[in-house]
Amino acid sequence: MNKIDAADEAQLLATIDRWIAREIAPRVKEFDHADKWPAEIVEQMKELGLFGATVSPEYGGLGLPAATYAEIVMRISSVWMAITGIFNSHLMLALAVEKFGTEPQKRFWLPRFASGEIRGGLALTEPDAGTDLQGIRMTARRQGDHYVINGTKTWISNGIEGSCFALLVKTNPEAQPRYSGMSLFIAPKGPGFKVGRKLEKLGYKSIDSGELIFEDYRIPADHLIGEVEGRGFTQVAGGLELGRINVAARGVGIAEGALRLATDYAQIRKTFGKPIFEHQAIALKLGEMATRARAARLLTLDAARAFDRGERCDMEAGMAKYFASEAALENSTESMRIHGAYGYSKEYDIERLYRDAPLTCIGEGTNEMQRLIIARQWIKRNAVA
Repeated sequence: MNKIDAADEAQLLATIDRWIAREIAPRVKEFDHADKWPAEIVEQMKELGLFGATVSPEYGGLGLPAATYAEIVMRISSVWMAITGIFNSHLMLALAVEKFGTEPQKRFWLPRFASGEIRGGLALTEPDAGTDLQGIRMTARRQGDHYVINGTKTWISNGIEGSCFALLVKTNPEAQPRYSGMSLFIAPKGPGFKVGRKLEKLGYKSIDSGELIFEDYRIPADHLIGEVEGRGFTQVAGGLELGRINVAARGVGIAEGALRLATDYAQIRKTFGKPIFEHQAIALKLGEMATRARAARLLTLDAARAFDRGERCDMEAGMAKYFASEAALENSTESMRIHGAYGYSKEYDIERLYRDAPLTCIGEGTNEMQRLIIARQWIKRNAVA
């Protein structure tokens, strides 16, 4: 279990707050509206240690608890959610190696991941396989001391700007059950690994989402995480708990950011001779938004602390991800309505939160799937004897 001293945590979060105010808030519109890769900000995130936020100190990371990491994501997402994806997807790659890799794999890859020297993400989704990961078609065939990989991945965060990915494939396409034939590789870019088109999105701008195409891509056998075939699905599932906590934290950030913007605007904007927060219709919205944001925050921290204790927390992470993402969607919509016509203008920040929020309902497993996971775990934990 990773721990951090309260004073150290407060100092770290204060540093993050200053960075957001100084570097992010003034430039977010510039990057978001142009859908421009924020190279300077990425370098700053390297200096802050964010690419090694959850990597153990023995491998050069900060070794932050999930609860502290979630707090960082909340704060950044309240201003600009998209850039959290640049380091979150990368940290999922690092987590897979640290949790399931061999010691030589950890010693070689993790320091490079933690420093940001090598950046990348998680390559799971395919054109016909998203939520149902067991439906992937990408294959890896053993040839001597290498594997030969063929197939296509899509909607991969950091796909264009990143250089290395945790790549989920089928080493035994005929295996039953299907998950038993899946393996996870550390896949750096090289011959046979091509980047396809950049995928245009409603929101979540500036972070690249791309297609990855593998045509007879040869990879050394020692790039198989754990160096044992058939464990890929379990390795991915173990990392998705932290991924869902991250998406929940993004939802909290958007919900809180939308609330803050609405709160400020409602005190400045006047109609019928008084600030609009004095109108009951607006006050009711603000009350609901504040409650929603608070509940989302508490659910997310509850899941993060369960993760930090080493407990199974797929139900808690699913609850947090489901509720916080819906809170982001509802609060951003209500905040836009409070802003009225101004909320529809690109001059105001709320339109960005409004565009970014829907992704949280889809990423790391749809909310429909989260509710099924929650229900199954709830019944399992409360089975009638």
